[in-house]
Amino acid sequence: MSARNPRDIVIRPIVSEKSYAAYEENVYTFVVAGDANKIEIKKAIETIFGVKVKRVNTLNRQGKRKRNRRTGDWGQRAAQKRAVVALAEGDHIEIFGGT
Repeated sequence: MSARNPRDIVIRPIVSEKSYAAYEENVYTFVVAGDANKIEIKKAIETIFGVKVKRVNTLNRQGKRKRNRRTGDWGQRAAQKRAVVALAEGDHIEIFGGT
């Protein structure tokens, strides 16, 4: 098995009300590659941010079916895989720069 670049596994952080409320408990949410497993996600987060990961939960979100207002046709938003990562006590990730 070849080692993948950690930046190819972790795509971007999720910024929403629900994920932002979990920052105080050292829980962060990321969009990850669809074929990544929990072990790869854990190693990628530890490599990119230099923190100790305690737990990784993953979930697959199906894309919503949306109607095009102009043509009336139906389309599909992209599905995505998310990882909810809990960090060890004392570690944190500076997602927004200077917090």
